[in-house]
Amino acid sequence: MAKLNRIKVVLAERDLNNKWLAEQVGKDPATVSTWVTNTTQPILEALIAIANVLDVTVQDLVRQEEFN
Repeated sequence: MAKLNRIKVVLAERDLNNKWLAEQVGKDPATVSTWVTNTTQPILEALIAIANVLDVTVQDLVRQEEFN
């Protein structure tokens, strides 16, 4: 499966965890876990909220390489 988002990387860079992110964006920790592991992808509104909370752009969270 292609890794479509970099949420896990950004959280690790900032020494933050899934539970913290879940609290910040008002989602269940299990939901955030599926995003972080790339099992599912957040909807656009959630991705925007995550970017705002982490103080990054949506583009910083989305995989930049071409899909093969």
